[in-house]
Amino acid sequence: MNEKRSSFTGKLGFILAAAGSAVGLGNIWRFPYLAAKYGGGIFLLVYLILALTFGFALMAAEIALGRKTGLSVVGAFKALDKRFAWLGYLAALVPMIILPYYSVIGGWVTKYLAVYLTGDAHAAAGDEYFGGFISQTGEPLVWFFIFMALTALVVVLGVDKGVEKVSKIMMPVLVVLALVIAVYSLFLPGALEGVKYYLIPDFSNFSATTVLAAMGQLFYSMSLAMGIMITYGSYMKKDVDLEQSVHHIEIFDTGIAFMAGLMVIPSVFAFSGGDEAALGKGPGLMFITLPKVFDSMKGGAIIGALFFLLVLFAALTSSISLMETVVSFFQDKFGWGRKFTSIVVFIFCLLMGIPSSLGNGVWADIRIMGFQFLDFFDFISNSVMMPVVAFLTCMFVGYIVKPKTFIDEISLTGKFKSEKLFVVVIKYVAPVCIVLILASSILDVLGIMKI
Repeated sequence: MNEKRSSFTGKLGFILAAAGSAVGLGNIWRFPYLAAKYGGGIFLLVYLILALTFGFALMAAEIALGRKTGLSVVGAFKALDKRFAWLGYLAALVPMIILPYYSVIGGWVTKYLAVYLTGDAHAAAGDEYFGGFISQTGEPLVWFFIFMALTALVVVLGVDKGVEKVSKIMMPVLVVLALVIAVYSLFLPGALEGVKYYLIPDFSNFSATTVLAAMGQLFYSMSLAMGIMITYGSYMKKDVDLEQSVHHIEIFDTGIAFMAGLMVIPSVFAFSGGDEAALGKGPGLMFITLPKVFDSMKGGAIIGALFFLLVLFAALTSSISLMETVVSFFQDKFGWGRKFTSIVVFIFCLLMGIPSSLGNGVWADIRIMGFQFLDFFDFISNSVMMPVVAFLTCMFVGYIVKPKTFIDEISLTGKFKSEKLFVVVIKYVAPVCIVLILASSILDVLGIMKI
C-alpha cells in the first residue's frame, strides 16, 4: 500500500498544502479577538514564542510520525505500537466532528461573499441581518451544501491534482489579499491606536490566562492533534527537509494570523473609537461587526468582498485538509477507492452538519450540556478531544516509542538542529501545558474560570 500511496510532488506542494490546512477561520477571526482580549502586543509576543517552541515540537512529531509510517492517523500509531491503535481512532474522530460544523460556518462565509459580490453590502451591515440569515431553515443549508461540495470536489481529484494544486493557487492569493487589506486598514483615520495596541507589548497585561489562551490558539491555528499533519506527513517524500518545512509552515500560518490582526484590530479601533469590546467573540466579529466597519469605509464594499474572498479561501484550505484526513483514514482502513470514499464522507458530513445549521433556527431550543449543536461540537472537539489527543501523542512520542525514532526520521536530510528543544518540549513542557489548557477549558465552561 505504501508504494501506491499518493504523495505531494515536492517540498513546495507539501508546505503550501500543510500551511493551507493550518490557515483557517481560527487565524482570521479567533486570533484577532484573542489578541485584543489578552493585551494586544503581549499576547502576540507570547504566541510567537510558543509557536516556535511548543507548536514546532508538536507539528514536527506529527509530520514525522506520518512520513515514517506512510499511513494515515490510525495506521501510523498502530505501526509503531499495536497497543496504541486506539489513539489513532481517537485522533481520527476529531476531524470527523469538526468538518461538518466547520463547513456550516464555511457556508455562511460563502453566503456573505455572494452578498458583497451582488452589491448588497449595506444590507449585510444591518443589526438583524446575520441572525435573520442563520435562523432560517433552507438558505443556510443550501450554502452549507455548496461549501461542502467545493471541498469534496478538490479531495476527489486527489493529493497532487487536487489538494496540492488548489493550495498552490489559493495560498499565494490569500497572502496577497491579506497584505492588501492590512495595508488599507493601517491608513484608516484612528487606526494608529489599534496598531500600537496590537504591536507594542504592555507587560502589565501579562498573566497566566494570556499564556493559556495563546497555547489554546495554537491547536486551532496549526491543525495540531486532529490527524491532519500525520496524514499530510504520510504524503511527504523522504528527501524533503522536514525540520525546515515545519519552520516554513509556521511562518505562513503565523504570518497570516499576524496580518489578520492588522486587518481587524486597527479597523475596529477606527470604527469604534478604540473600544476593544467591539471586537466581539466568534461569529459576531466576522458577520456583524466587520460588515458594519466595511459599511463605514469609503470603498468598503470592495474591501468587504476581498475580505470574504480571503476568508473563503482560508476556510476551504482547512476544510479540504479535514476531509482529506477523514478520506485517507477510510481508504487505509477499508481499502476503498478515493472517489467512493469521498462520496461517503461527503454524505456523512452533510447529515452530521444539519443539526449545526438548524441549531440556530428551528432546533435552537434543543441543547446538549447547555450548548447549541454547533457550539457543543466545537467544545467537544477543540476544548476536550484535541488537548487529550495532544497529551497522549506527547506520551506516545516521549515515553512509549521514544524521541529517537522521530529524531532519526527528521534527520534523514541532515542534522536536526532543534533536537534538544524537541525532546524537552515533547517530554516535559508540552504535557504540563496541555493539561493546563484542558483544565482551563473545562473550568471556563463550568463558569469557574473565564478564558
